[in-house]
Amino acid sequence: MAKHSKEKEIKTNAMRLLEQKKIPYTVHTYDGEEFHDGVSVADMLGQPHEIVYKTLVTVAKSKEHYVFVIPIESELDLKKAAKAVHEKSIEMLPLKDLTELTGYVRGGCTCIGMKKQFPAVLDESAKQFPKIMVSGGRRGSQMEVSPEDLMRAANGTFADVIM
Repeated sequence: MAKHSKEKEIKTNAMRLLEQKKIPYTVHTYDGEEFHDGVSVADMLGQPHEIVYKTLVTVAKSKEHYVFVIPIESELDLKKAAKAVHEKSIEMLPLKDLTELTGYVRGGCTCIGMKKQFPAVLDESAKQFPKIMVSGGRRGSQMEVSPEDLMRAANGTFADVIM
């Protein structure tokens, strides 16, 4: 199912989940030895910044966790994000808690295949593109997938959540 742009890739939970759901995706790899921000990743892969999205994990006042997938050059609007998930307020998950909660490291976090599937929201800007790129579930790996398929795999929704 997956097409690879370089050497044989190690499958991540996110990739296995897409394959189980028979969702087509393409893997793009880059040097993931250390953390790179989304803009650097897009540049390394020669991809337009508009189609590369980052995954942010938040925690609500209710202690529930939510995942937001937004364009790499955008900022999450916490008020819009809280409204999209019917919470009074949310804040970013402290970075120190990311791996324990999700099973992913910074720079390798994606909205599917986490230890527990949290409600996911993809910024509605993604709808304008046939494919977007998100982390493949580890540093050095990006997956190209349709926004609708990504939300189907994540059981997620679309909403306007950026500033």
